[in-house]
Amino acid sequence: MDHSFAVSVEWTGNRGTGTSGYRDFGRDNTLTTEGRPPLYGSAARVFHGDADRWNPEETLMAALVECHLLSYLYLAAKNGIVVESYTDAATGTIATEGEAGRFTEVTLRPVVTISSGDPALAQSLHDDAERICFIAQSVNFPVRHEPTTEVA
Repeated sequence: MDHSFAVSVEWTGNRGTGTSGYRDFGRDNTLTTEGRPPLYGSAARVFHGDADRWNPEETLMAALVECHLLSYLYLAAKNGIVVESYTDAATGTIATEGEAGRFTEVTLRPVVTISSGDPALAQSLHDDAERICFIAQSVNFPVRHEPTTEVA
């Protein structure tokens, strides 16, 4: 049986100049999932947890989206891409069999708005962000990307 989960991240660290310099933007972000407060934990409801709190499946996905966000912002600043906003609406699937289960995949869907820099390079940096993201490099399931780059 498959179970799907969803988590979103919004970067809130734009201090007015985007990623114009490495020290010019904050790393703040808000991790959310529908109808629940950020970063309070429990088991998933399907596994008899408190549905009003974050579950391990969502926090694992949150770690993936946040790590990708921070890796991407670092690479953007390093490559002259000025990011003005970044959101992600990731989804993941777990397959269970008896008492065991595992993630079979997670798909990240970052939407990045830039005000300066090459849009093609901005789009391609998602591959590099995955390569340097500690969390993505630590999981044993595919982490797919469906990024969108917009120009402000």
